[in-house]
Amino acid sequence: MSKIPITVCIIAKNEEKYIEGCLQHLKPFGFEIIVTDTGSTDRTKEIAEKYADKVLDFEWIDDFAAARNFCAEHSTNNWILALDCDEYMNTFNYKDIRILTQKLPRCVGQFPLKNLVAVNDGTTRYTVDTVTRFYNKKRYKWVNPIHEQLVYIDAPERIEYSCFNMPTEIIHHGYNISPEEMVEKQLRNLRLLGKQLERDPKDAYTWFQIGQSQFVLTNYDRAVNAYEMSLSLESNTERYFMEVLVESLSKAYINVNRMQDAVNILLEYADSFKTAKYTFALADAYRENRQIIQALMMYIKATTMKDRDELGDSLFICYNNIIAIYNEMGQPDMADMYKDLYDKSRQERDRVMNA
Repeated sequence: MSKIPITVCIIAKNEEKYIEGCLQHLKPFGFEIIVTDTGSTDRTKEIAEKYADKVLDFEWIDDFAAARNFCAEHSTNNWILALDCDEYMNTFNYKDIRILTQKLPRCVGQFPLKNLVAVNDGTTRYTVDTVTRFYNKKRYKWVNPIHEQLVYIDAPERIEYSCFNMPTEIIHHGYNISPEEMVEKQLRNLRLLGKQLERDPKDAYTWFQIGQSQFVLTNYDRAVNAYEMSLSLESNTERYFMEVLVESLSKAYINVNRMQDAVNILLEYADSFKTAKYTFALADAYRENRQIIQALMMYIKATTMKDRDELGDSLFICYNNIIAIYNEMGQPDMADMYKDLYDKSRQERDRVMNA
């Protein structure tokens, strides 16, 4: 029986590689745990039954939102935390979250998801994405077959809602995979996104996600086209994906050698997005465009912002680049001022990667 009135809902298919670690991390917190299996042929269900309160079957219909809603329907509690099998919870401050749900019962909870990501040179990085996964099932449901989103049950056309920040650390391992596995995952995503686009060819969010998959597949020209299409269809900068869209378009421009365009698109939206991540993206664009002084200023600014922890190991890269630029400028004394901060950020990166 759940010790606290929260149900963790997980959908799974052939996840024996990760699911035991996920459930082992969850068990000490006392949640009700429901695993919905969508057709596993490996040991996923066998492992889940050792830890979960319920293990359910759901016939896969190419729709992640439908599977998530089915899982939530079978929960004992109204408050749902949606996780994936490859996400491991390290901390969860139930006392603070209980207060937040009492004060803000109509809001949803978001948290920084720390992603371990395999990169082309064989190393691993970690990034941070703010994800909205904690909600009251009486007020919200999931929509979209892939890259699903929460919407109001009684007003699904409303695209914005208020969020509170959850004090929890969850680390995502699912991007730390082989190049072949990543290609397979992105091709699956593109197939489902293509179906979504057939239903609504003018959906900016779908075009954005197509760009994301094409970028991962290193199809940078296609990524640029998809991102530009998304941007042409959406003018509301308060949409939650818009900042990432502009940052991603800038990175895609860099990869097709449109360096000035990479800077210009970020400057065009600079008044709308004032985060450490956006500042870091602008710093990178300046550096690629050989505007070194501007890059240095932006790297320094990013490290001083309140949300700098959301940079992931880009904070480490910031300090590394600051030191490198100062050394290139013949100012080793200035570079030395950042070495302690560089070391601390490296230690945090190592902690997350080994957690």
